[in-house]
Amino acid sequence: MTRTLLVAGTASHVGKSTVAAGLCRLLADRGVSVAPFKAQNMSNNARVVVRPEATGDGAEGRHDDDAPITDRWGEIGVSQFVQARAARTTPTTDCNPVLLKPRGDGESQLVLQGRAREHVPASDYYEAYWEDARAAAEESYRRLAADHDVVIAEGAGSIAEINLHERDLANVETPRFADAEILLLVDIERGGAFASLYGTIELLPDSLRDRLVGAVITKFRGDPTLLEPGIEEIEAETGVPIVGVLPYDDPGLPEEDSVGLPATGEGGALGDDDGIPEARRIRIAVPRLPRISNATDLGALAAEPGVSVAFVPVETGALETETPPATDPLEEADADAVVLPGTKNTVDDLRALHEAGFGDALAGFDGPIVGVCGGYQLLGERITNASLEGTGDDDVIEGLGLLPVETRFEGTKRLERTTVPVDGDATPLLAGAEGPAAGYEIHAGRTRALEDVDRPLGDSSAARGRVLGTYLHGLFDNDSVRTAFLAHVAAQAGVDRTASDEPGTTDTESATGRQNATGRTPSDRAATLVREHVDLEALGEPFGTGLTCGKEDGQ
Repeated sequence: MTRTLLVAGTASHVGKSTVAAGLCRLLADRGVSVAPFKAQNMSNNARVVVRPEATGDGAEGRHDDDAPITDRWGEIGVSQFVQARAARTTPTTDCNPVLLKPRGDGESQLVLQGRAREHVPASDYYEAYWEDARAAAEESYRRLAADHDVVIAEGAGSIAEINLHERDLANVETPRFADAEILLLVDIERGGAFASLYGTIELLPDSLRDRLVGAVITKFRGDPTLLEPGIEEIEAETGVPIVGVLPYDDPGLPEEDSVGLPATGEGGALGDDDGIPEARRIRIAVPRLPRISNATDLGALAAEPGVSVAFVPVETGALETETPPATDPLEEADADAVVLPGTKNTVDDLRALHEAGFGDALAGFDGPIVGVCGGYQLLGERITNASLEGTGDDDVIEGLGLLPVETRFEGTKRLERTTVPVDGDATPLLAGAEGPAAGYEIHAGRTRALEDVDRPLGDSSAARGRVLGTYLHGLFDNDSVRTAFLAHVAAQAGVDRTASDEPGTTDTESATGRQNATGRTPSDRAATLVREHVDLEALGEPFGTGLTCGKEDGQ
């Protein structure tokens, strides 16, 4: 029978995704057929994957051209995409059958088995859609279990949210319909780890407490022997063994949600701690949109030596009563380039940028500007049919006016993994880049040019002068594109990037899932972290060293 292990947590951001990815890679490297699963996820960092109903070779993204595009592709949270890559299996919508994509004002878009449904408030979801969601989750799990020897499931937030125990799909229903054992994670960096662990175990229903096979302390800095008295007491009090203490380490896996980003209205930077002097550093400013999505597009830039990705606060107020701020919001960032990321609500984030004075700031900025997906839509002259996505009644919203394009929102999403041609001669921002470039598209708007524009990345792009917009998520995961862009930024800024600082193949988990030049991905690093610091023997077969399991022929 298929064995299922649920990696649960005492809270959000305790390392569940990292441990799940590490276990997937460990088992895959031992020849075990393994797949990831998260019954319900809430995230705006999504990836486009094949749906089980699609025909053709999903691993290569080739499908029956006669099949409707809505039947070929679906979307899942980024962590399950990466975990499927770690498991060396094709990511499908079964890996994350229920995805809630927050869009503000307590409302989320509901995605079931990859297909976008209505925008629903939380109360409506639990009252009107939860039974459908549970049925979809169980159906997807059954398909994964039929095809794999092991399923590594991931919980969501805290497993001890007692107000949600009767409708907690990821933490409570999953172990029930999957007959899963539970590995509980607690983050010690936050403080109070033992109290949190004890309280969580005490609040679990008996049916879940009996499924606990162990607990792991994560993000520990220092000598682990200092924890031994606490470990002994917590084991004696709860009867749950502590099977591992993970040191604080970041393997480089993409963030599942915006928890790792600066909060809305706050600034912060990624990549500042690589030791490269300021004189050889370039700074890329990113407006911290209130409804930012797919911020993982920025990871490959921040991973480059000598590159800082600085999030700039978007300070907003009541548009009707406040005038735009007198100060330039980009000035303090000392930016050499600007990247506008994706957004789950382009219309409302466009309003926020206007309120915060970014229209004038970007118009007066003389460096390179790139917009990806929603960021591309923001750069245009206007958005029409805006009431379909925004929270207001306005049907036309003026854009930032930096590209002569117009976006019209429609009721259906475009979901597709794709490869586009790269014409490095079409824009100085990508001079010297060669293609093709691989990534994915996920958007509801359709963008058309109002005047002649350059198309450096095929029809899904538009460029003029120092400004480039594209629908291609994963743009900077492509080495040639990233190298050309950073070289152009450095040249325009007068920054001398030495040979050791020059762009190269990064150690990030790319949108395409390919390995870097050394063959060591963040999934490999996560596997090493788990293997060296978790007592896998305590988890039994097939996690213990040298142990394997598998279905017999015909099963």
